[in-house]
Amino acid sequence: MRLDPRAAWVSTMRTARVAARAAGVQLDAKDGDSRRTLWLKSLLAIYDVPALTALDVPWWTFEAAAQVERFLAGRPGARVFEWGSGASSVWLGARAGSVVSTEHDGAWARSLRPLLPANVALSVVPATPAGPGSSVTSAKRGSTGLDFARYVDAIDAHDEPFDVVVIDGRAREHCLPRALRHLAPGGIVVFDNVDRARYRAALEAHGAEVDVTWTRGLTPALPYPTRTALVRRRAEPAP
Repeated sequence: MRLDPRAAWVSTMRTARVAARAAGVQLDAKDGDSRRTLWLKSLLAIYDVPALTALDVPWWTFEAAAQVERFLAGRPGARVFEWGSGASSVWLGARAGSVVSTEHDGAWARSLRPLLPANVALSVVPATPAGPGSSVTSAKRGSTGLDFARYVDAIDAHDEPFDVVVIDGRAREHCLPRALRHLAPGGIVVFDNVDRARYRAALEAHGAEVDVTWTRGLTPALPYPTRTALVRRRAEPAP
């Protein structure tokens, strides 16, 4: 049987977490923790939303989170929409006026709801079987044969623009144009995991209308650096 490296890593970190707790190691966040200290603690919290929530970190690069936090501090009552729920939903709820989160996985949503603050509205929009002509698909392993059109369309149910839109779920390349359409003037799109070529291609396709800040570095729960892009619409498209 072939060993899944990711599953092995998660299992190892969870075993290490239990051992650390038994030894009396403080694994929750505390005042004065450096970014590196939070990262080290987060390694033992991979795929553990309550543990990541206790650390008060979203699953983006630390630099992206710092920039979004500063942005939200300057926009009291900010409205946020996110594709893909998790620790970021709790983190955003503590810093924004309201958060609308859309999730495709019902079981994941049920486990997350008890952790959400009152200003976070989480809805489940599952994928449907892909039929002839389906174009809103995901390249994520395990998602082949599924149509995410309703999931991507979820943002269209909201008339008012959003100050922050987070793309961190399925069919992300399809979410980007919708995010830009619903973004408030001066707002930010947080596009995570842009190490992946298909996501960079999606950003390049909109290169004439957006400015992109690329962040790369430490990311909670991961032993390697990743990239999160912060995307802003230009006032006028580039010629």
